[in-house]
Amino acid sequence: MKKLVVIAIGGNSIIKDNAHQTIEHQEIAVKEVAKHIADMLQLGYNIVLTHGNGPHVGLDLRRAEIANEREHLPLTPLANCVADTQGGIGYLIQQALNNELASRQSDKKAITVITQVEVDKLDANFANPTKPIGAFFTQAQRDHLLNEYPDWCFVEDSGRGYRRVVASPDPIKIIETEAIKSLIDSGFVVISAGGGGIPVIKDRDGQYHSVDAVIDKDLSTTLLAETLNADTLIITTGVEKVCINFGKPNQQALDSVTVDEIKQYIAEGHFPAGSMLPKIEASLSFLANGGSKVIITVPEKLPRALKGETGTHIIH
Repeated sequence: MKKLVVIAIGGNSIIKDNAHQTIEHQEIAVKEVAKHIADMLQLGYNIVLTHGNGPHVGLDLRRAEIANEREHLPLTPLANCVADTQGGIGYLIQQALNNELASRQSDKKAITVITQVEVDKLDANFANPTKPIGAFFTQAQRDHLLNEYPDWCFVEDSGRGYRRVVASPDPIKIIETEAIKSLIDSGFVVISAGGGGIPVIKDRDGQYHSVDAVIDKDLSTTLLAETLNADTLIITTGVEKVCINFGKPNQQALDSVTVDEIKQYIAEGHFPAGSMLPKIEASLSFLANGGSKVIITVPEKLPRALKGETGTHIIH
């Protein structure tokens, strides 16, 4: 039986910077990612992909805000922006990967699953939303939006204006798990849980409802990997290897590191809370819940990392 690898692709691997936001630029970036994924498939693994969507959701929200300001069109709920970007990014990856596989005479196919992720309506993050989304607003714009959407929360940002903030609750269940498992068993490369998944809560009648929130992509990817009993979790980032003493003269890249060693590095404060620490914590969760190995590296090194030639490998 083929081993299952779950790979998290960052949204910044698709929109690299503000100068490369067009669909044409995204297609170029995704084609490069597709080549690396196809190389990994040739190594004999089953693969599930997740992806970030931060830059894409920001663009979607801004389009909706401009349309609202100029044409008084209704604003798009955040959950719908997540769903829209799951479909749009999934389509780009699916098409690029299917084309790449066909060019290699492979009968493998990719498929995108629009994925809901359940969160707890009592999650403490809902009482203290901190995740900024969308554009900056003047005080007058903020007051107008609060009049129309009284449940929204805003924070003032260092004199630059006001930004809306939403909760970032922890994921507790991947709703489409059984469909994803069935597609894996049928030989598909599954693209799922994009952008951390569409956040939903369950009411007393067992019905799901979307909620405006942002779920951390790496946490959802980890939950998905755990639920699927994946052998390996791969988290892509902007560096080939995780480093300790990052940016200092004694900076050291980590090759193979144990759980106990990485916990010691956390205690010593080597990983910033806003960048590498969430990825490390997600890695430890996966390993604590049955996973065999976590690899952290850049997208272009994925095949080599899976062969053990590069990347940071966190093991038991």
